[in-house]
Amino acid sequence: MSEERTAADLPLPGGNFLLMIQRMGYQGLLGLGVLENPVTGTKQVNLPTAKMVLEDLRMLTEKTTGNLADDEKEHLEGVVRDLEGAYAKASEATIDDVTS
Repeated sequence: MSEERTAADLPLPGGNFLLMIQRMGYQGLLGLGVLENPVTGTKQVNLPTAKMVLEDLRMLTEKTTGNLADDEKEHLEGVVRDLEGAYAKASEATIDDVTS
């Protein structure tokens, strides 16, 4: 009989650029309230956190110019583009909530 494994038993992948960008994007989406926080089970907008993640990704884009494989560059640019759009929407919604 085999022993049941949990997520805690599995090693976390590290050292993979694409996964790192994906994790950062996930953090941005959590801050924008797009994704449910797995710990609290709620969606909460935290624009300062989302902005920090977006600024970090923009900085990473700038600092890695000319040093990424095509798929890495496309992935990074896509995550930044998606977060920028979601951030703009969340910012507008926040302004609308304040002025309503």
